[in-house]
Amino acid sequence: MSVVAEKLEITDELIAERRGDPTGKLPEDMPVWMGKIITKIDRFSLWIGRIVCWLTIPLFGAMVFEVVARYAFIAPTMWAYDISRMLAGALFMLGAGYALSKGVHIRADFIYRTWSVKTQGKVDLFLYVFFYFPGLFVFLWMSTDFAYLSWIRGERGMDTAWMPLMAPIKTCLPVGVLFLIIQGVSELLKSYFAATKGRWP
Repeated sequence: MSVVAEKLEITDELIAERRGDPTGKLPEDMPVWMGKIITKIDRFSLWIGRIVCWLTIPLFGAMVFEVVARYAFIAPTMWAYDISRMLAGALFMLGAGYALSKGVHIRADFIYRTWSVKTQGKVDLFLYVFFYFPGLFVFLWMSTDFAYLSWIRGERGMDTAWMPLMAPIKTCLPVGVLFLIIQGVSELLKSYFAATKGRWP
């Protein structure tokens, strides 16, 4: 087991998967209020991830149906392409908060991983406060307006023959950003704990 652990430490394995207690328990010296917030938010993101993952079934179904219809019956559909790209977009946005909670967003950590836990926590804390949240709040404002206009105009996709309504998929943008902001609060608290205590919760 120790050999495996050492190998994980020098590879590009996910940082979040190596942090804290492997059982998921929070440190005993963590303030109660902080632990409650982190626990509730992480559970919320977990359930969102479990729900959103079901979108893969109609996504794969549409793709398989299109392939069979196109090549076996020479009868391509007008809707499969639109359905598949919209569901893929919904998966990407709605699952972003869950992905953040699991540390699976792409990050260049070849320098970051060499720092002490306190330094990692301080850097993460700084980035969350001055870049992550300000950027997401701007994105939330813009994407909400983007979705609202799509609803009131009855916007349709003009690049395919099916011309689907665009409002539902555009609504996934602000909703997904909101999930990211919520999970960001948990990550902010974890970063603060790491910056002050020298270990990840």
